[in-house]
Amino acid sequence: MARIGADTHMGQTVILGVIGSDAHVVGITILEQALTAAGFDVENLGVQTAKAEFVSAAAAEDAGAVLVSSLYGHARQDCQGLHEQLAEAGCDAITYIGGNLAVGQNDWAETEQTFRTLGFDRVFDAETDPEAVVASLERDLDMTATEPERASVNT
Repeated sequence: MARIGADTHMGQTVILGVIGSDAHVVGITILEQALTAAGFDVENLGVQTAKAEFVSAAAAEDAGAVLVSSLYGHARQDCQGLHEQLAEAGCDAITYIGGNLAVGQNDWAETEQTFRTLGFDRVFDAETDPEAVVASLERDLDMTATEPERASVNT
């Protein structure tokens, strides 16, 4: 895997995990590799992560972003109240969610709106390329890598 903007984001911590009872690990493993290659400090909470664990890690690490993954279709139930808990902990991290977020996820616009309403800054489907997530984080955290530093991630 090529490094993207190596050392550009050092010191910026990103919390990553799979929420609820979901045990799908492949997506976050690929995303962890892409984020690490981009120079982010990644704390991967793993699978079957409770909301409280995301909140605790984000507050403890003064995280710039919290990335939530869910592939088993129950993300709405699992994520209800997450943003309120982050606010109570004084955490103002950018929040992303991605995966197969709803059972039958037929209307993406509706699914995206559901998670925006829950408070997520960005919502990604299960087919999103890790480079798109890295690029979004760079923009959202107001960080840029120069073109020569940028390389593609081979997943």
